[in-house]
Amino acid sequence: MAEFGFGQPRGGIVQTAYVVPDVRAAIAAWVADLGVGPWFLLEHFTGVDAVYRGEPSRADVAIAMAFAGHMQIELIQPLDDAPSVYRETVQQRGWGFHHVGLATDDLAADVAAREAAGATVAFRAGVPTGGTVVYLDGGPALPGFVELIEGTAGMDDMFTRYWLASVGWDGRDPVRPFG
Repeated sequence: MAEFGFGQPRGGIVQTAYVVPDVRAAIAAWVADLGVGPWFLLEHFTGVDAVYRGEPSRADVAIAMAFAGHMQIELIQPLDDAPSVYRETVQQRGWGFHHVGLATDDLAADVAAREAAGATVAFRAGVPTGGTVVYLDGGPALPGFVELIEGTAGMDDMFTRYWLASVGWDGRDPVRPFG
């Protein structure tokens, strides 16, 4: 199985994500308590042609990403009250774990296979790396959503740059611009 430049296998888990009430406070805690960083912060994200549970979505979130070893950590703060997979999680389970992200080279086939196995698409949107992400609700057997992340050259480049920034990170500049 091929790997991304940051050492995670294509088709494998590349990300764990948490929904948080305050992304900057969460970053500070991950830096101080766990030594994770630097964090790359996107102050506002709505996605391109975003769809939540079959309806157009305008939900706005802040997103921060960093690496702990070869695992990417994502922190997501809802910025409005618009319906979203993030607000849904907070309403159902509270703040905390939200999803695992799996890299895919064939998004359509992987979505179809998961749907055939009983999962439902909860959210779909274009992302800044040029690809698409799809969140699937697999039901109560899974602890959260499964996000399929389209493995584009842009995604591999960005995630690899973030991972390289974490290797030997000295604690300086803990929050950096996304992209």
